[in-house]
Amino acid sequence: MDGVLVIDKAAGMTSHDVVARVRRITGERSVGHLGTLDPMATGALPLVLGRFTRLAQFYNASEKAYEGTIRLGFATDTYDAEGQPVGYMNRYSGTLDDLRVAAARFVGNIEQVPPPFSAKKIAGVPAYKLARKKRDVELKPVQVYVKRFEILSLGGDCASFQAEVSSGTYVRSLAHDLGRELGIGAHLKDLRRGRSAEFDICDAVSLTDLAAIFAESNAILHNTHYRTLNIWAEPPFIHPRSILPEFPAVTITDEQASLISNGRAVNLAELSGAPLVKVFWGRARLVAIARRVAGTLFHPQVVLMSGAAELEKHNQPV
Repeated sequence: MDGVLVIDKAAGMTSHDVVARVRRITGERSVGHLGTLDPMATGALPLVLGRFTRLAQFYNASEKAYEGTIRLGFATDTYDAEGQPVGYMNRYSGTLDDLRVAAARFVGNIEQVPPPFSAKKIAGVPAYKLARKKRDVELKPVQVYVKRFEILSLGGDCASFQAEVSSGTYVRSLAHDLGRELGIGAHLKDLRRGRSAEFDICDAVSLTDLAAIFAESNAILHNTHYRTLNIWAEPPFIHPRSILPEFPAVTITDEQASLISNGRAVNLAELSGAPLVKVFWGRARLVAIARRVAGTLFHPQVVLMSGAAELEKHNQPV
């Protein structure tokens, strides 16, 4: 089963929990996610299934968008609401504008220290394992890019916000560092991811609804056409032409599909100098991601169809 799903992750589940559940629901063993979400966080968790797991390499630097709440007044050891309080309880006495000015200092390219309770490794050991044992955790700062960090409102000791950040940015650290900047401490109270790369929460499905779809004997995902082709281009799956929008798409002939699915270079239409293109056979059959060699000659970098035998089996593209 080859395709892309966006799961609306519930609070309390790890990203690995979601992957395991989708494996059971769909029967597809090869499932991966395109960027982890903390257990307390909810929202868009894109998953790639089957041969589409080969596309994960193109999502290493994906931008993500969040909304959530920061509680002002004290920090925690995990930088979120699930941790233990650190230091004294303080009161924020500033205004909403003061808070916005402080948050603006974290916009742009910044040096950020990951939380001690994170998957970052120290001498090969995940930091959270050391932190749980009350061991000293000294993580080096990394450069991240914060495109937007906007405080929307302030009520009591809680501030709502929206943020757009580069891959590798910890929103927990943004909350913690904001509290340190204010001199009163702060931590992330709740967090919801609205977008990861091109995948929006509007396209997401809950695990409960996904299970119901697969349980219905007459559901669209189980009709003969899509089951035979082993490609999933109808909701809740994301249509293959919607993924990797930065890559131009080109549709090829049967002869070209036979060549490129066997790892051979092919001549494609001129695509304004694009280095990488999505190669389709028919409307929804993503055959490969191909890299320009020279001129109109492209060589497959990632092949998503297994060659002539598959072409003969499915002689009518989607």
